[in-house]
Amino acid sequence: MLEHLNRAMDRVEERLAGDPGVPIDVADLARIAMTSEYHFRRLFSALAGMPLSEYIRRRRLTLAAAEVTAGERTLLEVAVRHGYGSGEAFARAFRAVHGVGPAEARRAGAPLRFQPRMSFHLVVEGSDEMRYRVVEKPAFSLVGRKARVPLVHEGVNPAIAEFVRGLGEETHERIEALSDREPHGVISGSVLLSEDRSEGTELDYYQAAATGAEPPADMDVLPVAAGTWAVFESSGPFPLTLQYTWRDVFTRWFPSHPYRTVPGPELLRVELSEDGTRADAEIWIPVTRTDTPAP
Repeated sequence: MLEHLNRAMDRVEERLAGDPGVPIDVADLARIAMTSEYHFRRLFSALAGMPLSEYIRRRRLTLAAAEVTAGERTLLEVAVRHGYGSGEAFARAFRAVHGVGPAEARRAGAPLRFQPRMSFHLVVEGSDEMRYRVVEKPAFSLVGRKARVPLVHEGVNPAIAEFVRGLGEETHERIEALSDREPHGVISGSVLLSEDRSEGTELDYYQAAATGAEPPADMDVLPVAAGTWAVFESSGPFPLTLQYTWRDVFTRWFPSHPYRTVPGPELLRVELSEDGTRADAEIWIPVTRTDTPAP
C-alpha cells in the first residue's frame, strides 16, 4: 500500500513540474494507489495530517515562491503559470501560505514557507495492540436526532456536546428504546460532508439508535445499506484515547489490511465512566475488500 501511495506522490510532482497550472486529477492518483478516490482522500488525510487538496496547494505555492524570488518571470506570468486567473487571486493564495504577498517576497527577500515533497515510510511499531473485528451487517436505519456540526480533531467538540445536552432525558430514552441491533444503545453516527476530513469542515451528526423498526414520525432517519463493517475497540481517557484510535485505524490498520473505506456513516458507541473522564468505545467503519472494484 505505501509503495503505491508513494507512486501517487510521484505523479503529483510530475504534474506540478510539467504544467503546474493544470488541476491534478485525484481519480488518476487513486488509480495509481490502487484504491478508490474516496479511500485515497481519507487515507492521505490521516497519514499526512492535512487534506490532499491542501498539500497540493502548498506544494504548488512552494514552487511558485521559487519562481517569484528568481525574478525571471513577471508576477502575473508566475500567477498564470500556476493556475491563477489573476494577480489578485495569486497574491491572496500566496499570502495565505507564506504570510507575505509575492511582490513583498520579491522586493524585500522576506522569509517564505517551504512545503517539502511528501513520501510515506513504514515505521515498525507494535507495543500497542489494536482490537478489531470485521462483521457483515444487514440493512438498518439510524433513527434519532441530527445536527450539522464542525469537525474537531482533538478534544471535546463543543457543538456536539451542546447538541447532546439539549436533547433532554425523555428524547434520550425514546431513542434508546428503538435500539434492536448492534451497535446497541444510543450511538452516534457521523456523515462527513468533505472527503478531506479537514478540521472545521461540516458533518451531519446523529444521536440515534440502530434499528429495523418503523421510525417515529418526529425522528430523523438515515437509511444504511447492508455491508461490511470494521469494528475497533477503544478503552482509556476520554476523548483523547478514542481520537487516537481513530488516527491509528487510518495510519496503522488500513495500510496493512486488505480493506478500504466506502461512503457511509461512521458509528460510535461509548460507555462513559461515572465521572466522564474514561470510556469504553466501539468504532464502526463501513469497508470493502481491496479486491472489490471501486465505485
